[in-house]
Amino acid sequence: MNGLEDAQIIIEPVDDKKGRARFVDLGREFAARLPHSVPQLRSEQLELINPAKNPLFGHTKAQLFIAHRGSRPVGRISAQIDELALKSPPEQGFGPGTGMFGYFDAEDEMIAKALIARAEEWLKAEGMTRALGPISMAMWEEPGLLIKGQDHAPMVMMGHHPVHYADWITGAGYSRAKTLYTYDLDITTEFPPLVQRIVKSGERNDRITVRHVDKSRWDEDAAIVLSILNDAWSDNWGFVPFTPEEVAYAGKKLKPIIKEELNMIAEVDGRPVAFMLVFPDVNDALAKIRGKLFPFGWFHMLRWLRKPLGAGMRVPLMGVLKEFQNSRLASQLAFMMISAIRENAHSKYGSSRGEIGWILEDNQGMVAIADTINSQINREYAIFERTLT
Repeated sequence: MNGLEDAQIIIEPVDDKKGRARFVDLGREFAARLPHSVPQLRSEQLELINPAKNPLFGHTKAQLFIAHRGSRPVGRISAQIDELALKSPPEQGFGPGTGMFGYFDAEDEMIAKALIARAEEWLKAEGMTRALGPISMAMWEEPGLLIKGQDHAPMVMMGHHPVHYADWITGAGYSRAKTLYTYDLDITTEFPPLVQRIVKSGERNDRITVRHVDKSRWDEDAAIVLSILNDAWSDNWGFVPFTPEEVAYAGKKLKPIIKEELNMIAEVDGRPVAFMLVFPDVNDALAKIRGKLFPFGWFHMLRWLRKPLGAGMRVPLMGVLKEFQNSRLASQLAFMMISAIRENAHSKYGSSRGEIGWILEDNQGMVAIADTINSQINREYAIFERTLT
């Protein structure tokens, strides 16, 4: 090798607004090289890593890095520590001493290992003894590395990565800690007879009410949903609770893509105990405008937001309060919400496809639901771990 290819790899920390812009733009360059990748809104990507705007940074300390070979940027990575994750039980994935890396992109394996080593160096200097990744920037954002499913475009808020990144991470001494799945579902056909019987049984139960969210009181319904989520998921691997600031922030960010009839809250005796959220796949629109609102992308985006006809539908979150889990009532609530949303997505929006996920590989309840409605695994993500010495 010679010239720039022979130049030393220099890894520099990102500490200001211009640096964050370079960090985002470099990630966008890497994404553009990957088949089926969908360009995201640059402004949204910048906001996610801006400590002044993303309330995640109220409990998370992070450092961004960009690698250069000569004068050319050739990779990036983040290293972060979530104080709430440090307080969680070790058997749930995090716990004392566990930091993370994310936003991982590299042109070759040498650069990849140098970036990972630099992230580890920062984590160790902060007292961490274990690293998990890639997680960008939190479990509620884009967790895991795509290892299967590169042959089709991701849905909204799902990562998309080349196959060889996994080899580079394991080559740096990491092993798989957890696998996450997404499930593909044909929503043009009725659910199996078993599901239909469960739904009808629930409909005959006077204690149960299933309603759609009300955007005229969206702040209240968003708080209900996230309160149930914090309880329902609290024993799950990788769980970190939403703070009140994050609840308000998430509610504001999600409101534009929320369609009332696609998002349900289930009540028992008038008390909210379960929910299911469904997002029309905004990546359909972003692909058409190439992730740019200006000069004309905003018009196409507004039109899509009003009526996302034919859009795929993603189920990112659903949950039932722990006191009802593993009960017959829980399955009734889940299938009643799923059935109502499937019908609305197909009849009102002409949707033909849904995607459920991600789902932890050992979440037996959710895996059973996905299997019962005849959905199939279509994407697989991995989170890797390594002890820092």
